[in-house]
Amino acid sequence: MPTKIELIIDNQDDNDAFDTSWPDILTKARALPGLQRLESGKVWPKEDGTPTPAHRSLTLYFAGYDEASAATTSEAAGQFFPAIFGGAHNKVIALFTDIEEA
Repeated sequence: MPTKIELIIDNQDDNDAFDTSWPDILTKARALPGLQRLESGKVWPKEDGTPTPAHRSLTLYFAGYDEASAATTSEAAGQFFPAIFGGAHNKVIALFTDIEEA
């Protein structure tokens, strides 16, 4: 079954500083073996000025669980995961999800 790795990046102490690393993080994500599609997003600011529930999201799509799992142990993952978790000071929620319906 199709599988996605969804990364939800929490608000940072300095979101602008984190955003400067975003293009490099995306380049590293695109190098993951078996990646079929990548979806990147930035949470819209709230109209009332209160903090957003998160800052960004990144979703990585794979053909199945085996392909997604293999990608997480690849050489490219050794570059990607430290970049995103380190850049976000570990303020990341990671979901390994079986896509039931698209």
